[in-house]
Amino acid sequence: QVQLVESGGGLVQAGGSLRLSCAASGRTFRSYAVGWFRQAPGKEREFVTAITWSGASTFYADSVKGRFTVSSDNAKNTVYLQMNSLKPEDTAVYYCASSRWSTGLAGTDLYDYWGQGTQVTVSS
Repeated sequence: QVQLVESGGGLVQAGGSLRLSCAASGRTFRSYAVGWFRQAPGKEREFVTAITWSGASTFYADSVKGRFTVSSDNAKNTVYLQMNSLKPEDTAVYYCASSRWSTGLAGTDLYDYWGQGTQVTVSS
């Protein structure tokens, strides 16, 4: 199994920044990519971004392009999500997840393991 732990969430004003971390442990060799998803109250879980552990490929939802940056640190088995210019509509619980695939990473079906989530709240 692969265990994932998110951290770095919190309360920030609109226009501010946060950096989320996703630390992976366990059988990480089974993980080829890590995705970030978010879920706001009453809404479905939606794709935010994904990165292969090599860092060679990254994918972003249109809603966060130019504001969010995903990166990976293989030595620390950690993926980061730098979120800038935050908006109230970014408020959600953010989850990281592990996938054995390198394409189609916007779909939740391709992810095998999920973290417990971290709350991000952006005030207006």
